[in-house]
Amino acid sequence: MSGRRWAILLLPVVVALGVVLFLGLSRNPTEIPSPLVGKPLPAISGVDLQGELRQLPIRGKPMLLNVWASWCSACVAEHAVIVAAAKRYSDKIDFVGVNYRDKQPDAQRWLARLGNPYAWSLNDSNGRAGIELGVYGAPETYFIDAQGVIQDKKIGPLNETELRDKLHEIYGIN
Repeated sequence: MSGRRWAILLLPVVVALGVVLFLGLSRNPTEIPSPLVGKPLPAISGVDLQGELRQLPIRGKPMLLNVWASWCSACVAEHAVIVAAAKRYSDKIDFVGVNYRDKQPDAQRWLARLGNPYAWSLNDSNGRAGIELGVYGAPETYFIDAQGVIQDKKIGPLNETELRDKLHEIYGIN
C-alpha cells in the first residue's frame, strides 16, 4: 500500500482520537459524578469526636455533610468558608462533619484551633463511613435535602462563592 492510502485510512482514527482527547481535557477533574446523587444518604453510624455514638441520616432539616481531616491541607482553606457559612445559615441547615481517616485527638485539636462549625462530627478513623459515601478523599461536601436525599456532591475545597451558590440552588437560601 502506498503512503497516501495509509494516510487516508489513518485519518479517521487520528481525528476520532483527537476528539476524545479534546473532550477529556476540557472536563473539570473535580466534577466526578456520584452514583449517590438523587439517592438517600446511606445509614452511617459511629462515634463522634466527643465519644458519643451517632447515626446519620438526620431527617427533617437540610444538611451539608462535609468530609474533612486534620492532615488535609485543602481542608484548612475550605474550613474558614464552612465556619462562616455555619454562622450564617445554621438556623436553616445542619452542618455535619465526617472526620475522615484521622485520629480523634488530632481532629479535636484542629477544630479547637480553627473553630467548630459542625453540629457534630463523626470520627471515621477506619474509613468505613467514607466507603459508604463513596469518598475519594478530603475535602468533599454533600448537599442533602430535608428528606435525606443527596442532591449534589462537591469534590475538593469549596470557596465562598461556590458554597453560597450551591446553598441558593439546592436549598433556596440567600
